[in-house]
Amino acid sequence: MDVSLFRVTSELGSLFGLAALPVQFVLNVFYGTIVVENEHYIPKNGEPVIVCSNHVNSLTDALLLVTSVSSKKRNFLRLTAKDSQFGRKTFSSWLIENAGTLPIQRRKEHGDQADNSTTMDKLLTALSEGDAICLFPEGMSRFHPTMAPLKTGVARIVSDVLTRNRDNPEFAVTLLTCSLTYVHRWSFRSDVLVSFNPPLKLTVKDTPSLISTPDKPVDFEAIKSLTTFMHAQLSSNTIDSPSWDLVRVAKTAARIYVPLGTRMRLGDWVRVVARFVEGLAKPAEGAGTAAGGEGVAIERQGMKRTVTWNSKAEHRPRGDSIGDGHTELRTLVEGASSTQDTTLRTEAQIFSSSFTDEERERLTRDLSAYQDQLNAIGLKDDRIRQSGTLSSVKILWRLFLRICQTCLFLAIATPGLFLWVPVFATTTYKSEQLKRSGPVWDTHDEVAQTKLVYGLASGIFVWLTAVILTTPIFGLGLFFTIWVVPAWMWLTLRWTEDLIAAFRAAVALYRLLWVSSADLKRLRETREDLRGRVMNVAAEVLGLPKDPEAEFLVVSGEEDDDQPSRWAKHQRGRTRGGWDSALRYFSIRRRRKRDWNETLRWFDATEFPKE
Repeated sequence: MDVSLFRVTSELGSLFGLAALPVQFVLNVFYGTIVVENEHYIPKNGEPVIVCSNHVNSLTDALLLVTSVSSKKRNFLRLTAKDSQFGRKTFSSWLIENAGTLPIQRRKEHGDQADNSTTMDKLLTALSEGDAICLFPEGMSRFHPTMAPLKTGVARIVSDVLTRNRDNPEFAVTLLTCSLTYVHRWSFRSDVLVSFNPPLKLTVKDTPSLISTPDKPVDFEAIKSLTTFMHAQLSSNTIDSPSWDLVRVAKTAARIYVPLGTRMRLGDWVRVVARFVEGLAKPAEGAGTAAGGEGVAIERQGMKRTVTWNSKAEHRPRGDSIGDGHTELRTLVEGASSTQDTTLRTEAQIFSSSFTDEERERLTRDLSAYQDQLNAIGLKDDRIRQSGTLSSVKILWRLFLRICQTCLFLAIATPGLFLWVPVFATTTYKSEQLKRSGPVWDTHDEVAQTKLVYGLASGIFVWLTAVILTTPIFGLGLFFTIWVVPAWMWLTLRWTEDLIAAFRAAVALYRLLWVSSADLKRLRETREDLRGRVMNVAAEVLGLPKDPEAEFLVVSGEEDDDQPSRWAKHQRGRTRGGWDSALRYFSIRRRRKRDWNETLRWFDATEFPKE
């Protein structure tokens, strides 16, 4: 490795680590739980790697990837961003520039004058020298339940870096895809899953179809096949749906399949919802993971999907090729999308052989109607499930306890909430202003980013103001108040989470008292009918466990290769007995949720914005 380049990379790595500290802090405050799966797939320093991810939450996606890649694995992850993000007097611009991000000129702003040759050369040089770069093959972020067709730019970069090093048959570049799933992407204290997929190591000697020589251009069908592989991998570990309505129905089915209180990891919950999306989608909608194609194969084992790519597969020639030389970087953001082969079948089409269209439509319609009824009376499915065993006396007793809890947490949280009011007011105002500035698909993906930036800025202002005011009043040392104020704010946040949860439970119990016995009986009968059909579809069609409560209880308590031990404790559900419940009721670090759908809201979030 060139010594000067190594020195530059080391310096950037130090700045990168420094810039990542406030990012990691604000992400852990904003999101309740961030679970990273399969960290062992990340190649170590010195191995060229391209990290690719789905792009659903604007700058927040990049921030999550930066903080999810451990410094023990990689000391630097080079990012790219549109050039309009540079040179502005904002925190996000400062963060982008100090993270070693490279600017991209998009044709949307620059037209035919867009020139990314310098950036492209830097990316290829970084890979040739063993660095890691991060790209989003969808090309742009958007608020949509479906992944956009991938651009071929990432596969072209793979081809270019292999071509540049074609004289070294042992040279290899690793393609590492990462599936991001936000349970509620802009909601305060919601949860995020960062799931790294099995890496694909591409070597010069084993991938001749991706290498350009003076006598042979690159096989464009191999480029498209590799892009299809990336799409299949990315969608295999996230919720990829043709509509928000289908996501809503799939989550209703998942709550019936794995009732509230089941101990399970966030990754398991996401994959259960994703399987129901695939099973309930109409074949014509083309939802879910592509089932395979030339050089791409998918193996299904229950919830898990293993996607493989055969570099030596035969690709049908279509007369298209890519010449030698630099790839235009605009393919990353505006280039031709990869067109999946017409022979590919979706998961929904595969399931259709054992699950007829009529059965699918009827189940989808009934699940949607059931959720509408729950929303109308303001109750969760779990309340209906337990209503048959609860007498009015038990409900009143539980209501009394929840009211006491609400009053207790309100009393201890109120003083600290005065510190949070400016933060909540600022982020709410700026996010609502953003939402009104354009269509849902173009603005709502930036809401989380806006809240993070303005939340951090207003939080720092409150912190400094509180330190300045309290130091002389209480006669405490400056060093003491610097740490006490943020600690107090954090404890207030945790108390507020339990306050809102207790209040929601009290409201639900109060509403349950006013639902007539006849209506509750009818809802229980509806639920029991739906449960039978959902369990049958889950076990017989989707290949999910027949006894999910027992299955996920065992899995959540064990460590395996797919779930490193430091994330195994991030699970929802019941505790393991009276003492465990008492000891774990309040955790300073995070709230022990019984429902991964829970956020810091006064109501259960089951609806999605409409266009």
